[in-house]
Amino acid sequence: MIERLLPAASTSATEIDFLFSLIFWLVGFWFVLSEAIFFGLILRFRKREGRKAQYVTGELQSEKRWITVPHLLVLVCDVFIVFFAVRAWHQVKQDLPTAPTQQVVRVEGAQWAWIFTHPGPDGKLDSADDIRKVNELHVEVDRLYHFQLTSRDVLHSFSVPVFRLKQDAIPGRVITGWFQPTKTGEHDVQCAEICGIGHGLMPARIHIETSEQHAAWIAANSTVSVAAVAGR
Repeated sequence: MIERLLPAASTSATEIDFLFSLIFWLVGFWFVLSEAIFFGLILRFRKREGRKAQYVTGELQSEKRWITVPHLLVLVCDVFIVFFAVRAWHQVKQDLPTAPTQQVVRVEGAQWAWIFTHPGPDGKLDSADDIRKVNELHVEVDRLYHFQLTSRDVLHSFSVPVFRLKQDAIPGRVITGWFQPTKTGEHDVQCAEICGIGHGLMPARIHIETSEQHAAWIAANSTVSVAAVAGR
């Protein structure tokens, strides 16, 4: 449902969207039902000529069941929501999948920009061919990425809406997470934490590219050529 408004472009986005829809429909069902009963009772037992109001204490068993039965049904819905929420949390936050072709990117939040460090032709960080960009993250579709997230100054929050990804960036800590893009395109990266007067001025873009496009971008932006790396 939410994907009609915002594309889903990562492997974990589908799981998050399912959880969102589950909560929406379950909560929506009980909201509509309770409001319909509430206003229905108001209309049915409204003030009428010659009829006195009846004081209902709610102590009789026949009256209590109007509370007990819906309460138990809501608890059953809660069990489903908690189950799928824990499953999504484990997949997104606890699990750290690996793959032979995975790469690591470094993400740094600062007032007021995102600094991204990409691996160069050697595919590794902290080497001479690293590519550093401000407010510009380039990744390859269908490739697994681990990210190392930190902050240079205050609390930020790294948010990629099309990935359904949001993670706080905390000064002094390096937080590892992951994502795997599933669609090519160019999308927003945001800071989702008020981080100062320029908070609204630190939007960035993520470029999800095909393997050919990504290889060409690396070749055009790295200070070390692919041939030089291959010859090492």
